[in-house]
Order: sequence, then structure tokens, then C-alpha cells
Amino acid sequence: MRSVKFLLFIALISSLSYSCNKSLFSNKVKTTGLIQKQGITTYMYGTHTITDYALKSNSINLDNYIDKNVSIIGEKIDGYPVDGGPDYIEVKKIKVTVKK
Repeated sequence: MRSVKFLLFIALISSLSYSCNKSLFSNKVKTTGLIQKQGITTYMYGTHTITDYALKSNSINLDNYIDKNVSIIGEKIDGYPVDGGPDYIEVKKIKVTVKK
């Protein structure tokens, strides 16, 4: 009986650990595409766009990458999307890519 309780305890801890790790990494976004300046939208957040994301960055001047193919790494901003808009990403790293 004691070993069954121990196994159940281990199973519970494992599932909690998996859930915590999944939520820690689920906000990471990596994508590639063409950076565009954000225009007037119904959702009105972000300064730039790429693929299906609205972007902003507190550490990178995204204007330097307009009309360039780039790869970005960022984090989803909590509370978005709203008003039918895209996910909102805080860009942490950016790299110009060569389109083949």
C-alpha cells in the first residue's frame, strides 16, 4: 500500500512539473518573415508586423528592419490577442535572413 501511495505521489509531482515547464516555455515565439510598419488596425497594438503577429520591442529599433526578411525570437505578451487581432510579441532578438 505504501508503494502505491509513493507511485501516485511521484505521478502527481511529474504532472505538476510538466505543467509548470510547459507554461514557462509556451510564451516563446520564433518566426521568420518580412517586417512591416504597423498601419491603422481594428486592434491598435504593436508598432510593426510579421506573418501573423503584431510586434513591439523595447530593446531593438524595428524600423531598421522594415521590408527585410528576418528571423525573430520573442515572447507573447499576456492579455493578447484582443479585438480579433494577432498575438502580440515583444521582440528580444532579430536577425536578417537571406531569402532563397
